[in-house]
Amino acid sequence: MWFAPHNQANRQQDTLALPFERSGRSLHSGRYATVRVCPAPVGHGIVFRRRLKDGRTIDVPALWQYRESQPLSLALRREGILVRTIEHLLASLSALQIDNALVEIDADELPIFDGSATPWCEAIRAAGRREQPHGCRAIRVPRAVSVRSGRRHIRIEPGTGLHVTGHIELAYIGGLDWSGAITPETFEREIAPSRSFGRYVRAMAGRAFGYVTGRDFLQGVSTASAALLIRDRVLGGLRIPDEPVRHRVLDLVGDLALTGHWVEGKVTACHTGHELNHALVAALMLDRAAWELA
Repeated sequence: MWFAPHNQANRQQDTLALPFERSGRSLHSGRYATVRVCPAPVGHGIVFRRRLKDGRTIDVPALWQYRESQPLSLALRREGILVRTIEHLLASLSALQIDNALVEIDADELPIFDGSATPWCEAIRAAGRREQPHGCRAIRVPRAVSVRSGRRHIRIEPGTGLHVTGHIELAYIGGLDWSGAITPETFEREIAPSRSFGRYVRAMAGRAFGYVTGRDFLQGVSTASAALLIRDRVLGGLRIPDEPVRHRVLDLVGDLALTGHWVEGKVTACHTGHELNHALVAALMLDRAAWELA
């Protein structure tokens, strides 16, 4: 079986069996980027390596300390070097149990593909997984931690494995819910196919704003890279039921990966997004009594 049991604390660390390379257009810059994801040694974690035009390389570890607030994406910055829109790849590596990988990129933004994590999952599965001679350590949460911003709130409490309950409400559509354990199988089947989403009018306005102001903002957004909504329908139709809330769960799995370990606990998220997810990660990691390494 390609996957190990989903109890992350009782398995060995894993890396890719082979490197893989993918190219595509990015969501915000609209430019093409090439990404090469390579095996890495025990204890390496997930590290992004930017190749600069002057020939230098800068390594940016996928850790919460390097997180930088950027609109509509997960971004990291180290030594002035930015990498962004990394949430779909991070979520896929985390859920599919790849602990150690070096991600080489020739631009500041990863490709968006169709707005889902499925292309990353397919590439990881094709590359294969290699077990390493060192145990995997997972973060366990002995007591609850929560953050709130108005009606938006997110909470993590003790639990076995990673279980997520997500809820959002959208105008013209109403409430959308998803709840389940995050395992390699459920992630690939129920979460990874969900696409980034937004209102068509707002997306096109954002793209026009970026073009006029010369900013890298939504220059690659289209119906080919996101699920765009007009009132109560998605242009081209939903890919899976309750797709928008499942995508919020996808982003959350990627954001939690910035702890540097698999997180075990029960997460309840209402109207959450990257900012609130990272507020939870920061609150958890700064409260040393709230977590332990299994």
